[in-house]
Amino acid sequence: MHKDFFKNNKRLIGHFTGKPKGPAVIIFSGIHGNEDAGVKASKKIIKRIEKDNIPVKGNLFFVYGNSKALKLKKRYIDTDLNRIWSTEHIQKLKKMVKAEMISEEREQIEIYLLIKDIIEYCSGKFYFIDLHTTSSKTFPFITISDSLNNRKFSSAFPLPTVLGIEEYLPGPLLTFMNEFGYIALGFEAGQHDDIESIKNCESFIWRSLIHTGSVKKKALNDYQNISDQLLKSRCTNKYRFFQIVFRYEIRPEENFKMLAGFENFEEIKKGQLLAENNGVEVRAVKSGRIFMPLYQNQGDDGFFIIRRVSKFWINASIVARKLHAHNFLRILPGVKKDPENKYILIVDPKTAKFMAKQIFHLFGYRQQVLKDNKLHFIKRDRKILPFP
Repeated sequence: MHKDFFKNNKRLIGHFTGKPKGPAVIIFSGIHGNEDAGVKASKKIIKRIEKDNIPVKGNLFFVYGNSKALKLKKRYIDTDLNRIWSTEHIQKLKKMVKAEMISEEREQIEIYLLIKDIIEYCSGKFYFIDLHTTSSKTFPFITISDSLNNRKFSSAFPLPTVLGIEEYLPGPLLTFMNEFGYIALGFEAGQHDDIESIKNCESFIWRSLIHTGSVKKKALNDYQNISDQLLKSRCTNKYRFFQIVFRYEIRPEENFKMLAGFENFEEIKKGQLLAENNGVEVRAVKSGRIFMPLYQNQGDDGFFIIRRVSKFWINASIVARKLHAHNFLRILPGVKKDPENKYILIVDPKTAKFMAKQIFHLFGYRQQVLKDNKLHFIKRDRKILPFP
């Protein structure tokens, strides 16, 4: 495959292809069509690289997410594009013609085929980044699946990192990529229509390119200003890591309305009134911080509750995983390895009740599904696997 292969791909906002070796950075924008800050920032980055002739090492790809929804400024057309990523669903799409697909499936198969071509062409280290904004007021933050390589990458940015979203949301794109061992990180830049969100995306992209070795810091004469953009927008809270402990799901027939005025990461108390659903009060089931409260028409996540993760737990989990202490879990009664996937533990619900879920988290496992009355915990730290 020649580097010019990507030249006329309409799925790409822009790209800079060099030799296959070197870092491969893939940046997605507009997976949700009402979140275009990442698209605008990507276009500015592309224009600057071309205008100033900034050298790019390796390969850099800027990818449109939900292109049809972006044109209509809607979160999605038929279904959420960031909730349908799984190997099983991809295999199903491969057997279909586009006329049989809904709008987001047509977008998905194009994105999938582009990713597959990029992985086939590039041979360096891969970094997948997904840019988003929120309906509520927020400072920038990062979301990751809890693998050590994701943690290491996220630690390069002076931002809070939220772990465990894959336990509460089915089918995100980045969780799908992480299942094949790739570094995959989500960046939430701010509120949808805030001009600062575009600036935050620009700053984050530049810092990512410098951290991955794609661009040298000295190539940017205004790097300090770029870096300061994230610093001035960041949370002043000293805690770096948080994890999701609750999700309020909105069903299709429900009329959910968040109470006005909540900001992302705002502290809440158990029993506090947060919203109304079909005229019934919705109160916090536990204390913590409210996370991504819904202030838009589309979406099935009313809000999340998060809590901080102690530095001790973060360090203990690093040690446990590096020592491969997860093998200890396999000898426990009610726990067995999935014969078809070495990264999955099948756990009897009775054992799961006896053992706190945090124990599995410590060793790098996250609960994924209940299948055949058994809980399946999936290990996030893994070697690079063949892409389907």
